[in-house]
Amino acid sequence: MYCRQHSTENYKKMYEIVAAQDQAIQTKYYATKISNTETDSKCRLCQQFDETIDHIISACPILAKEQYIKRHDRVCAQLHFNICKETGVQLDKKHWYEHVPKSVQTGQEGKVTILWNQQVQTDRTISNNKPDIIIRDNEKRTRMLIDVAISGDRNVIKKEAEKILKYKDLTIEIQRMCNVKTKAIPVIIGATGTISKSFRKYVSNIPGNHKVKELRENSHIGHCTHTSESANVEIQWSQRRN
Repeated sequence: MYCRQHSTENYKKMYEIVAAQDQAIQTKYYATKISNTETDSKCRLCQQFDETIDHIISACPILAKEQYIKRHDRVCAQLHFNICKETGVQLDKKHWYEHVPKSVQTGQEGKVTILWNQQVQTDRTISNNKPDIIIRDNEKRTRMLIDVAISGDRNVIKKEAEKILKYKDLTIEIQRMCNVKTKAIPVIIGATGTISKSFRKYVSNIPGNHKVKELRENSHIGHCTHTSESANVEIQWSQRRN
């Protein structure tokens, strides 16, 4: 029974993802501009912007307060778990989805320190000083700044460039202060799982066995819920069946 229910739920989630990618979701914008069954195209949650698919899955200020954060944190937690496992950090849980990252964790006899959501103290003021994950490898004398974002599918490449630019000053400052090789790693996934050609190269630099398929799934499993439930949007099942 569990397997059948689990399979059905996964099928529904994947169906919703495909529907979102194909623009086959009955949003208020669609109902107003295409099917002419509505007169108001504003989002039923925020009441500020047109309720398009892109708005629901990545741009609604109401969903940004909780739903988008949960989605972002799931991907971060998976990366953090894999990094800890690779660097010899003692883990309390067997699976990444049970993992609760700690602010500071040390592995490999103190050679590697992993920071979670911590500000970097620098000699000069740098506003963007808090990446999601920092890996300090004292033996190799390296620092890795990892920052995650789940963006609109159309903005994945742009967001990667923005992240690298965002942490440019911090990268330079850490290198100057600590005399260590430092680089920023953007991990950007579209809300329906879209990734850039550079994604695998970026992720391959991060310690650990990171499965791209799982990272992509975690980026959109959360948004399926708020696409179909929080915004009360129904997929056009009849259109998809025909």
